[in-house]
Amino acid sequence: MIFAVWIPLLMPLLAVPAARRAAEWLPPRAAAWTLAGFSVVLAGSSTASLGLLASAGALRLPPVAALGHLSPPLLGDGSPVLVPASVLAALALAAGAFALVRTALRQRREMRAARAGSAGADELSVRPDELPYAYALPGRPDRIVVTTGMLRSLDAREREVLFAHERAHLAGRHHLFLAAAELAVTLHPMLRGLREPLAYALERWADESAATATGDRALTARAIGRAALAAARFPGAGSRPRTALAVAAGPVPRRVTALLTTNATAARPRKALRRALAGALLVCAALSAGAVADAAHDLHAGVEAAQGETGRSTARS
Repeated sequence: MIFAVWIPLLMPLLAVPAARRAAEWLPPRAAAWTLAGFSVVLAGSSTASLGLLASAGALRLPPVAALGHLSPPLLGDGSPVLVPASVLAALALAAGAFALVRTALRQRREMRAARAGSAGADELSVRPDELPYAYALPGRPDRIVVTTGMLRSLDAREREVLFAHERAHLAGRHHLFLAAAELAVTLHPMLRGLREPLAYALERWADESAATATGDRALTARAIGRAALAAARFPGAGSRPRTALAVAAGPVPRRVTALLTTNATAARPRKALRRALAGALLVCAALSAGAVADAAHDLHAGVEAAQGETGRSTARS
């Protein structure tokens, strides 16, 4: 078990660069699902590995062994690094649990604060503010928060693009993708490299939805560019929850270029190469999950053996 548990912990070193490359070659919606799902799988596998490693060390403690009627020498994996590794795993789990709760509470607090400042029953919440900003605010009901400053920066048709973009964020529940990725990073910091490409994929997903809704890709690109230029004049304006997405967020020039590129698939590699990379990502996820299952099976077998020997010793006495 001592060897299998390290696979999920080290897998992001290989998997994160591959996932970032795959996201560049996939359509925005597929890229967002791939990155978010991959983050959750790797974070869950690494957390489970830490739990197994900490459990393997805890079972060797005399009070725990006595409580479970175990014979510690028969638990297997008697490597000298097991005990210190188990202690470090327990500390990492405790730190991760604390950070996870803190992050979840912060996300909830930010959303509540944003909704408290966006009262009303309508989908559109217009704030009388000269600072130009707009973002999608999920909740019950979902709302599009926009300032009078942003509305004055766009003409009527460009406003329709803005609203279509933010509606796409709300309809696709994009805040859940970002929340999941942020929580995954909390559990395994090596997954931090997936957060930026995920945010970009979500913005591109909303861009394409807005272009479809308006039927004009050039108009969509122009509206996004003008909204970003307006917001750029006031850096940091419009404090918003970290999981709320905004039309002017991310690398806007790349987004505008993608909208204006008529043959978007021309820059993608061959389908065979994309499938090979997708297969590699599946292998990475399967290896992580399989390593956890293998380590859990080994630990369970060791516990059964240790309990059986203890039972036979008690019966003989």
